[in-house]
Amino acid sequence: MLLHGAARAEETPLEKAKGAFEKGEYAQAIEILKSAAASEPNNGDVYVLLARSYLELNEYDAAVNSGEKAVAINPKNSEYHRWFGEAFGAKADHASMLSAYSLARKTQKEFAAAVELDAHNFDAQQDLIEYDCTAPGMVGGGEEKAQPLIEKLMAMDEAEGHYATGICRAQKKNYEAADGEFTKALETKPKTAKRVYDIGDYFLQRKNAEKLLAVAIAGEELAPHDPRGKFYRGVALALQNQKPADAEKLLREYLQVAPSYSEYPRPWVAHYWLGRLQESQKNTAGARGEYQAALKLNGKYKPAQEALKQLGKD
Repeated sequence: MLLHGAARAEETPLEKAKGAFEKGEYAQAIEILKSAAASEPNNGDVYVLLARSYLELNEYDAAVNSGEKAVAINPKNSEYHRWFGEAFGAKADHASMLSAYSLARKTQKEFAAAVELDAHNFDAQQDLIEYDCTAPGMVGGGEEKAQPLIEKLMAMDEAEGHYATGICRAQKKNYEAADGEFTKALETKPKTAKRVYDIGDYFLQRKNAEKLLAVAIAGEELAPHDPRGKFYRGVALALQNQKPADAEKLLREYLQVAPSYSEYPRPWVAHYWLGRLQESQKNTAGARGEYQAALKLNGKYKPAQEALKQLGKD
């Protein structure tokens, strides 16, 4: 016990903040990081985690400010530029049209800088390609710009290349082609659980149970303790209307252990699928309770709103 206590005493403020962040305690992480920034003003990692924490709380100006400080401390750090770009992009998404144009250009600039500094920063590569496939030419986007980037990425990592192509096809609403690209991405073995579950997010939107099961299998092989496998497997079973008890167990286990972090399926989404599961079992009261639980967590979640409307009044 004494050794354990000593180990905890040696935990740095940044480590404490990371722990709070991973638990979804973003306000606490910010308070720790503000104090750390005062004592370590030249620690860029502190400012990057501050930017990420502010993004989770939708505080876009603060996220941009923190990202800017990180890049100023170390302008050669690819990840710093990527998160600075993420902050600009999030702010652009919630800005007036006039402001959004300028912010979009800054987003692209930071993603491009991140890629130039480290071509193996695949998250930055994906960000830049998605920007080019999504943004209009007036803010520097265009699919013709994305294509050579995709070709280079495909040569470096086939799974990443197919994923990027899938993103572009999906943006153009060519879902048949996107389905094929995301399937190839999964079959060519992504290196990280994050990318596997990014693919899962696409097939979740497509309500493709078979692919969601494949996603769960691939994710569990890469990261056995990552709870996202439970979520995607549970949704797949719910979509197939098979093993409802297993599906419910998986989704409830996910709710118990998953962090409240944007890269993980949100808890209100899990409640929505539990509601769908209850509906399939003709348990109207149970379904209504799950949809209401989803809306209590996120009152603007449209799938739960629509599901409740379909159920009608008590």
